[in-house]
Amino acid sequence: MKRSAIVLGLALLLGASGCDKRRAEENPKDEHAKEAPPGKTSPHGHGEGEHGEHEEIPRHVTLSPTVIADARIRTAPVRMGTLAITIALPGAIAADPDRSARISSPAEGKLEEVHFKEGAAVKKGDVLAVVRVPELGKVRGAQAATLAKAKAARENAARLRALFEQRLTSEQAVIDAEADARALSIEAAALGAELAAMGAGAQRGAPFLLTLRAPIDGTILARDAVVGQPVTAEHVLGSIADLREVWFLGRVFEKDLGRLRVGAGAEVELNAYPNTRFPGSLEYIGQQIDPVARTVTARIHLQNRDDMLRLGLFGTAYVATGGDQAREPRLLVPRSAVTEIGQKAVVFVKLAEEGAFEMHDVVLGDSALGTVEVLSGLGEGEEVVVEGAFTLKSTVLRGTIDEEGHH
Repeated sequence: MKRSAIVLGLALLLGASGCDKRRAEENPKDEHAKEAPPGKTSPHGHGEGEHGEHEEIPRHVTLSPTVIADARIRTAPVRMGTLAITIALPGAIAADPDRSARISSPAEGKLEEVHFKEGAAVKKGDVLAVVRVPELGKVRGAQAATLAKAKAARENAARLRALFEQRLTSEQAVIDAEADARALSIEAAALGAELAAMGAGAQRGAPFLLTLRAPIDGTILARDAVVGQPVTAEHVLGSIADLREVWFLGRVFEKDLGRLRVGAGAEVELNAYPNTRFPGSLEYIGQQIDPVARTVTARIHLQNRDDMLRLGLFGTAYVATGGDQAREPRLLVPRSAVTEIGQKAVVFVKLAEEGAFEMHDVVLGDSALGTVEVLSGLGEGEEVVVEGAFTLKSTVLRGTIDEEGHH
């Protein structure tokens, strides 16, 4: 029994070795993969070591004068200074009332047509809706009749004036005729003013239809209008706002009120865009304190670049206080000079060679009002790119991709 078991075991062992040998001959790649040391790649595959070499980012960039001019690349020296002291004001984006308008019918009637939708851009004078106003037809009819009577009265007065000069009628008849003509002209003018108040002063066409037009350029924010709907002068059919410029309405607590001044620089950071700052200025500080929250409204004027600022977005405004609190002087650069490559903050430094720039990794400190502290990576007086850094970043990344393709 023992001898049989030993013979069986040897047979199984030899069979397994033969199988392994055949597999190695059929799949030589597997053998190479086994021989490759950790972190390296075999000639038939890609590993971390080779991948890391391909991701080496070039530090120097050279651009032609034409590219520099087209990209509007501008540099400025790194300076030593202290950041502005700011106060944080929570608040939200709101429309500028002077750039807003409501759409409504000046007279009671029924909606015949609606030509606007929420979110649509409109120009001043665009037709938004058509309203059927029964009263409008009556006033137009009365005006037309009065104008005709006034014309006839003027012609009669002129005829009587000619007869009077020939001593064929009395002077009193001429005076009466001219007074009638003036009275009818005044009545026609009054009816015209009534039409103008109804929004149809110079309007022609169907006598009962009133056309509502956009009073300003802007974007439709809201609509409450459907065809066949009865409307009154108090009913708001929709609202328009020109959102190219907006307000940030921040809340100022009583204890901070004395630290603010109109005209101070400000930056707004919104919850929707945590990595973006919107520059502005403090335009107005309210005169009345909210009795419940004990705050005053501060109004900050903002340019709505790229239509990013939506009404109602919450955030925080950082407003310069002009305070004299002590801060340690540090190297400062504009925030526009800093970009990110490979999850690292970098800036581009102009070299002595024409069109040459060098990428520097930097460690950043605090920031305020478009300025950032640089703790390391730069020296005072070095010329850094403050406009057009995106072009240099794109060139660096494109060079990396080209190098990987070449390898």
